[in-house]
Amino acid sequence: MNTTVHSEEALVLRQTEAGVATLTLNRPKQYNALSQAMLAALQAELDAAAADKSVRVVVIAGSGPAFCAGHDLKEMRAQTDPTFHKALFAQCGRVMLTINRLPQPVIARVHGIATAAGCQLVAACDLAVASDSARFATSGINVGLFCSTPGVALSRNLGRKQALEVLLTGDFIDAPTALQQGLINRIAPLDQLDAAVGKLADSICAKSPLAISMGKELFYKQLEMGLEAAYACASETMACNMNSEDAREGIDAFIAKRKPEWKGC
Repeated sequence: MNTTVHSEEALVLRQTEAGVATLTLNRPKQYNALSQAMLAALQAELDAAAADKSVRVVVIAGSGPAFCAGHDLKEMRAQTDPTFHKALFAQCGRVMLTINRLPQPVIARVHGIATAAGCQLVAACDLAVASDSARFATSGINVGLFCSTPGVALSRNLGRKQALEVLLTGDFIDAPTALQQGLINRIAPLDQLDAAVGKLADSICAKSPLAISMGKELFYKQLEMGLEAAYACASETMACNMNSEDAREGIDAFIAKRKPEWKGC
């Protein structure tokens, strides 16, 4: 399946090829700021990907010079009703939770700056590949706004002191620092970024879709548990996985030294 959805007006562009759905934020002149409409468009595309069994991996990318510059400050300042702001941040939280709960792994393709809620988006994705020129910051503090919601995702990626330094200073960190601190998985030169993202996505696509889906769900679920409960939950998941068609096929293929034929979810 190879589909492309392009429109100058579309806030999120979708391209699907070989099981990989690429969702591209498309407000390049606004550095892909997450307006209310942009968040709604991204939510709709994520929901569609979750329901599409042909999609094995989702990639989130950005158009223009930036990956994502966070919330649209002009839109936020134009609204004086606190109800609007509460709804906006709740809407953003739903998008981040959707990424977490999506059955497919989600990879952030970060070619440029990712600031504030844009940095949150990188941290919320399961995996991230960045260009060697990408930079990251939670810069809300520079305008008197502590990046509280980005801090939720950052504190679950970076160590506490590293996360707090980023949140308290608003200073940029470069791609090597982001890699060292655990915000991203891999770095590539800009002209090799697509190849690096593709290599990671292809590796995931080659695996059992059922095992990937079950594994991602279990991974996040057990993180919030105590050690004993985590082992109990993981044991139950592994037993269910072991009794699936894909596990039986995978083991038989391994013994027979042939390529497995996955049945899917």
